[in-house]
Amino acid sequence: MSTVSAPPAAGTTPAAGPPPRRRRPLVQRILGKNPLGWLFGAPYLLFVLVIFAYPLCYAVYISFFDYFFAAPGANVNQPFVGLDNYVQVFTDPAVLQSFLNVGIFLIINVPLTVILSLVLASGLNSITRFRTFLRVSYYVPYVTASVAIIGVWLFLFSGDGLVNHILGPLAPNPTWFVNPWLAMPTIAIYVTWKQLGLYILLYLAALQNVPQELYESASTDGAGRVRQFFSVTVPGVRPATVLVLLLSTITGANLFTEPYLLTGGGGPDGHSTSPVLLIYQQGIQQGHPGYAAAIGVVLVVLVLIIGWLQNRFAGGRD
Repeated sequence: MSTVSAPPAAGTTPAAGPPPRRRRPLVQRILGKNPLGWLFGAPYLLFVLVIFAYPLCYAVYISFFDYFFAAPGANVNQPFVGLDNYVQVFTDPAVLQSFLNVGIFLIINVPLTVILSLVLASGLNSITRFRTFLRVSYYVPYVTASVAIIGVWLFLFSGDGLVNHILGPLAPNPTWFVNPWLAMPTIAIYVTWKQLGLYILLYLAALQNVPQELYESASTDGAGRVRQFFSVTVPGVRPATVLVLLLSTITGANLFTEPYLLTGGGGPDGHSTSPVLLIYQQGIQQGHPGYAAAIGVVLVVLVLIIGWLQNRFAGGRD
């Protein structure tokens, strides 16, 4: 049995439906609500595409060829070799040694960087006298040319250097930068010391966002300075810690200048060679850019995996 809806009562108007949805202009549908933002972001986007994206894509491309750099206009045979370069990467002892070296470097450098920079930043944030002087002092090595500082470290850690004179009979033999077991750990300590100023500044900025009331509440509850550090400071600067982890890992994976200058190009016997230094040797010095590109692609993938793991377990849902 069908039902008939009652007509609207006299003096009333039928209920109006939802207003028709207006379609946004085509430009806004493509570029978003604020198309002007693309104009301001275009210079950096262009920079990323030209400096990072294009070289990376080109490196992936040439890694599948027996590539050779030639003069513009020259016709050079560059045969397609498929995955041969990648097979060689995973079977070449020199490449495997370089990845082991940078792994040792990261195991020493990254934890030291996070711990020292956080502790020093907390100390610098709490003192009142000589604050500016101390902050500048920690930052000076970071902005000083590596060649100048490396000259000082070579003087300190050479066979007859100041460090060995202080250690006396405890000095290692062979000495630091020619010792296969100490070369890379010494480079890791040097890089940690040189770059510490940048990460201290990052933590100092993060500490300004930690509410002072949390420290006062913790102090009222009887927490000492150590307890406040682990209960208030460490959780409060967690986003900065993830950033420091990522930056120190990426910087360490791109290690080049320090082993090139401190150990004469990766010595002794390749125990301080980094993957980036090996890329330079293979691609520029020995003329195998396709093989060097394959090493670089593998390095990028490994760094992305490590960065994802760090963000997943240290950053949580952030």
